[in-house]
Amino acid sequence: MVQVLTHLTFQHHRAGEAIEFYVGLIPDSRIDERVPVGEGREMIRFTLAGRPFIAADSPPVHAWDFTPAVSIFLECGTAAEVDRLFTALAESGFVFMPLADYGFNPRFGWVADRFGVSWQLAQ
Repeated sequence: MVQVLTHLTFQHHRAGEAIEFYVGLIPDSRIDERVPVGEGREMIRFTLAGRPFIAADSPPVHAWDFTPAVSIFLECGTAAEVDRLFTALAESGFVFMPLADYGFNPRFGWVADRFGVSWQLAQ
């Protein structure tokens, strides 16, 4: 059996802070396992909206970081939920596309959060 998981690699020991933020924000989310991997770093298995993920703190600091070419896409049941999540994720982040009707979705927005992770949100 093969299980496909999204893996997020954080730098500067930010995995724990980021994952705690995400699971506190997105319904049906939780931290499933935290494994220390030395010097304040950890590997975290977590669930966002019922979907499994893995995150880890990278031991070396790399020349690369997250890119908006890959996003976590959130489909929300209401415009209010899109607005709530977008506002929280955009705080201290970067907005690529503000919330609007772009013709392909009545309520869409695209943001990189304060950790650099790219999120696309739609109703």
